[in-house]
This record gives sequence, C-alpha cells and structure tokens, in this order.
Amino acid sequence: MKTCVHCQKRKPKRRCPALGGGLCQLCCGLLREKKLRCPDSCPYFVRHKTYQEERSLHRRAAYPETNKNDERMNWLSLYVEAPLKEMAERQPSFTDGDAVLALEYAKDKIERGSSRLILPGRPEVRGQGAGEMVFESVESCRFQRSIVLAGNPEAYSSEEKRRILENVILYVRQLTRGRPEGRIYLDDLIERFARIQGSAKPKKMIIPSA
Repeated sequence: MKTCVHCQKRKPKRRCPALGGGLCQLCCGLLREKKLRCPDSCPYFVRHKTYQEERSLHRRAAYPETNKNDERMNWLSLYVEAPLKEMAERQPSFTDGDAVLALEYAKDKIERGSSRLILPGRPEVRGQGAGEMVFESVESCRFQRSIVLAGNPEAYSSEEKRRILENVILYVRQLTRGRPEGRIYLDDLIERFARIQGSAKPKKMIIPSA
C-alpha cells in the first residue's frame, strides 16, 4: 500500500507536484508554503491561496482601523474603543463578551435616540455601565484634521456612529471565534492603543477619553 511521501504513515490522497509524489491531507497542510515552494499548477495550493485572500479581505473589512487613509472614521473608532480599553485595564473580570454587550448597548441607544431615559431604581440592563461609557465617548467625538488648522471640528452622523459600532462588534466576534468569556480582543486592543500612543506625531493629538 502506498503511503504519504513525507510521513510514511497515512494514505497519499493528494498529488504533490513539488515533491513529485503523494501527500496525505495533514502533511499537505503542514508543508504548504512553509517548507515547500508550491507551484501555481497545484490545485490545492490555488484553493488554499484563494481562501486565505478571501479570509484576509473579510478580516480587513471588519477591522476597525482597516482604511489607513480614512482618518475621519479611524478617529471615531478610537472613541468607540477607548472606553473598552479603560474598562479592560481597570477590571480584570471585564471580558470580550462584556465588550460586545457594551457596544450593542451603545449602538441600540444611538438607533433609538439619545433621549432614552435611565430611570433611578430600574434594574440595569446587560452592558449598560460600559455601554454608557461607549455611548458618551462616541457622542462627544468631534473630528479635526490637525490642531494647527483653523476651523470647527466636524460632528459625526448617527449613521456613521452606527456603522463604526457594527464594524467593531463584527471584529470582536470574528477575533474571539465564539469564545467571548476570554480577553482575546481586549488584550489586542490594549496593544493597539500602546502602538498608537508610541507612534503618535507631536502635531496630532489623540485623546480618545477627552
């Protein structure tokens, strides 16, 4: 019985043009683009490459800071995520799931209108505390391209706020992959803010909590 040319254990279900022999599915995945220079004539390599490109595009579509040229929307995303970073650093028990609830609360409040009252004595809905922080941060956000340029800061529309909130929610869910009880997103968020603060130019003020 023929066996995989690499592991010599499993059945060779895939013909490998790079090795000139058969590979099992596991070895194909382990060697592909890592230890082998896969030619474009290999259908498994082409399929894998297409999948990775589509996955990368989907991830960039969800990532809150994808479009580096869209400074206006990136600025708003800072205001969305800054309160979550603050909560994550202040409360070790604050999870990715809590962040999603907070974002959904803020999004719902923006869609319904900021006039919705929070009555004293009423039981707090899930995500309300952190959600109020996100909502207030987003509502206070004004964009100004440079502190050295004259002109009034630009306000954001409700649609822009809703779109950014949805974008961040999608990113959190994609990054956590059904494990909202952890802090995968929040740890990533803290690292991203550290990089932003470390690379901030002197003429550009980034004060998300202002």
